Amino acid sequence: MSASSYTYLGPEGTFTEAALRTLPEAATRELVPMLSVPAALDAVRNGEAAAALVPIENSVEGGVTATLDELATGTPLMIYREVLLPIAFALLVRPGTALGDIKTVTGHPVAQPQVRNWLSAHLPDAVWESAASNADGARLVREGRYDAAFAGEFAAATYALEPLVTDIHDAQNAQTRFVLAGRPARPAARTGLDRTSVVVWLRDDHPGALMELLQEFAVRGVNLMRIESRPTGEGMGRYCFSVDCEGHISDRRVGEALMGLKRICPKVRFLGSYPRAGAAPDGMPEPRYGTSDGDFVTAAEWLARCQDGRA
Repeated sequence: MSASSYTYLGPEGTFTEAALRTLPEAATRELVPMLSVPAALDAVRNGEAAAALVPIENSVEGGVTATLDELATGTPLMIYREVLLPIAFALLVRPGTALGDIKTVTGHPVAQPQVRNWLSAHLPDAVWESAASNADGARLVREGRYDAAFAGEFAAATYALEPLVTDIHDAQNAQTRFVLAGRPARPAARTGLDRTSVVVWLRDDHPGALMELLQEFAVRGVNLMRIESRPTGEGMGRYCFSVDCEGHISDRRVGEALMGLKRICPKVRFLGSYPRAGAAPDGMPEPRYGTSDGDFVTAAEWLARCQDGRA
């Protein structure tokens, strides 16, 4: 591994690797599989790698808690881009295995909710055991520890397995979102089709505390794309909130919303502003009246005239 490497949730053959290989720069980088999300991100924190691609959100299961928690704690990292990958599973088995032979299955915990109905219909008596990743599940099947693994069909050749059933998914158009995280620096340039991610901590638990946080976005016309609570580890009932919103930190409405959060919250961790994957220019709504950059500039100029006695 070198300081210019990209790490990812491995081993070889994961959906994370498939997502990483969609990035143009992946062709010129050493791609290093790691055993876990923390290990992939720690390699970046330690200067052993330039960036790490890790899963952060699934359209069926929601947030990937290992990634959310790692980004909220420890030495700060920043997100510079994201990748959306359609997800469909194959049931990988050792050659000669029939469906009736399968008594144990494995895969990443996030995979289970995406194939639960299929399992109930076709392998109702099979015992599920979680693996560190879908590809690691395939490796365990190759070693004879399980009968079958849910993984990407592309992983079959890597682990000398056969795809017994393909295109398995309970939900149509399922996707997983991955983020490329590196050490903090200037955010990615504004594109007009951006996402900003932060983690915020409430000062104390009182009626309306979450509403006060949300109002910082609402009054400035900033649309939230995701909000999830995560325990801080400081005791029962103590939570932080992982938030994604539309826009870039250089947008006046987003920047002022973040300043508002900083005023009322004891801790705010900025995770980055970066281009949205799969966002079409014609699919972005116009800023609500009074929340465009021009509206903020006009209001600031008016206030300055008032202060100078020129209003």
